[in-house]
Amino acid sequence: MIFPFEGHLGIFPAMAQPPVLIGIAGGTGAGKSTIARRLVRPLPAGSVVVIEHDSYYRDRPDLRPEERARLNYDHPDALDNDLFFEHLSALRRGETIEKPIYDFVTHRRLEKTERVVFHPVVIVEGILIFVERRLRDLMDVKLFVDTPADIRVLRRIKRDIRERGRDFDSVRRQYYDTVRPMHLEFVEPCKQHADLIIPEGGGGNLDIALEVITDRLQKVASAAGH
Repeated sequence: MIFPFEGHLGIFPAMAQPPVLIGIAGGTGAGKSTIARRLVRPLPAGSVVVIEHDSYYRDRPDLRPEERARLNYDHPDALDNDLFFEHLSALRRGETIEKPIYDFVTHRRLEKTERVVFHPVVIVEGILIFVERRLRDLMDVKLFVDTPADIRVLRRIKRDIRERGRDFDSVRRQYYDTVRPMHLEFVEPCKQHADLIIPEGGGGNLDIALEVITDRLQKVASAAGH
């Protein structure tokens, strides 16, 4: 089921330049990456790129590993939004960026970067991408994935243990210390900025809404020669 807020799907630009920028927000484990994959799947190869806000965590080489592990990574200040804004603005201008690569095991940025060139469609994904107005203003369409807390926390436990080298106790402690309170303070209020709210398990209505969006995106990609 889809609930429209401000805005509508008619705000897609007719031309491929600048690229269409789609923002997907929601709590940790809400299903943002799943929605992003659903949008990417039907588009031609080379026409779309996904930029994760998580790649822009601040690098803190001045701290010992145990100190970095205790930082609040769910607060907006944990992210380098100046660089994030600079890179999104550059992509809108059709420029190439060097996107950081973040290691969630060591809580450090890698020395190497990932080169991202022009794509007609740019999908931006992260829990805090709607917090700052300057970031919101860059996005043509803002989607918020709204998923119950119990489902989100179970998904986060599974992800952090399998992919990020954490144990259950550390995941549980982090959830109660920072994830939950930061969600209530920063993430949940961002729903008011969304153009569309996508509840978990949207069913047929979700399929129809995503088909409408991808149909528009395919037209943008075709106009750009993809």
